[in-house]
Amino acid sequence: MHSPVTLLLELGLILTVLSVLGAVARRLTLSPVPLYLLAGLALGEGGIAPVPAAGEFVETGAAIGVVLLLLTLGLQFSLTEFTGSLRRHVPSALADLVLNAVPGAVTGWILGLDAIGILALAGATYVSSSGMVARLLADLRRLGNRETPAILSVLVMEDFAMAAYLPLLAVLASGGPWWQAVLGVAAAVGAMLAAFTASYRWGHHLGRLLSHPDAEQLMLRVLGLTLIVAALAELVHASAAVGAFLVGLSLTGETADRARAVLSPLRDLFSAIFFLAIGLSIRPDELVPLLPAALALSAVTAATKLVTGQYAARRDQVGPRGQMRAGTVLVMRGEFSIVIIGLVGTMHDALAPLVITYVFVLAIAGPLLTRLAGAAPLRLHKGRHR
Repeated sequence: MHSPVTLLLELGLILTVLSVLGAVARRLTLSPVPLYLLAGLALGEGGIAPVPAAGEFVETGAAIGVVLLLLTLGLQFSLTEFTGSLRRHVPSALADLVLNAVPGAVTGWILGLDAIGILALAGATYVSSSGMVARLLADLRRLGNRETPAILSVLVMEDFAMAAYLPLLAVLASGGPWWQAVLGVAAAVGAMLAAFTASYRWGHHLGRLLSHPDAEQLMLRVLGLTLIVAALAELVHASAAVGAFLVGLSLTGETADRARAVLSPLRDLFSAIFFLAIGLSIRPDELVPLLPAALALSAVTAATKLVTGQYAARRDQVGPRGQMRAGTVLVMRGEFSIVIIGLVGTMHDALAPLVITYVFVLAIAGPLLTRLAGAAPLRLHKGRHR
């Protein structure tokens, strides 16, 4: 066990480093996400200044960070409007699946992986990072943009797909019987559908239950319920992020506005920890050998996500600039891709380094591409959303 002095010192140094990097990013009008990832790479195992005592805190904080990012994102939108957007974007979800899972599956086949390895790599290239996208939309002040509902619809449908995919992959990877995989998929999908139905029909009562004039009470109530819902979602192999997002969607009006205000500082703290944790999970010496293959796969799947986002935004009658912004923001892969490889990593030793390198490349490139895609419209139109 590490001493409290060591733990406190490492946490203090981590937060100081993140503060400096965040200030530099703001100065350059960039998202701090790439710098946080690089900091994690430097502070992780094999980096220049490892922080072993803080590892457990960072891992826990990262899980909370994803929940807070999606909760505050849900607080921005109406459940009724978002449900309509989901129905409209079923074709977008199908296009997303075909365009982005196929390159991973083909790559797995070329590498000579077995069926489980091919399935795992297909999932890793298919799913975008909900946490990273949520943070980037907030950093670049695009939550009110016309393309944002289309982006969120694609993300939520991906998380729905993960609710079926992860139990299936987990059972297959462990050598379990087919009926166990079917039961796992049915339980996860059923739980997600029940959560959406409950949120849609009775969510308007939630605001009255959680509302309180005291800011501390409001924060504790909203955060406590969100963590419980997120835990229940994880229990059935669904997405904690979607559970948190549903809680946010269910809150409206003054309650949503006040919840967003009291939770924003916590979100900023733990989301920084989340991005740091992704960097910490990567060994620098694993990046270099597989960098050419990861770069090639990244180029292909960045292009397919760009097409996905453009198609989804076009269905909402968004203009060409908004379509480009929607495409570039979906490029990032992250937490789900790492979870997928964790399920099969011991079976395919070469797969984990490839996917981790791939995730790192797109986690760095995605925010830069998104910033470049939106730079001209932001300068020319000063806050108008097109």
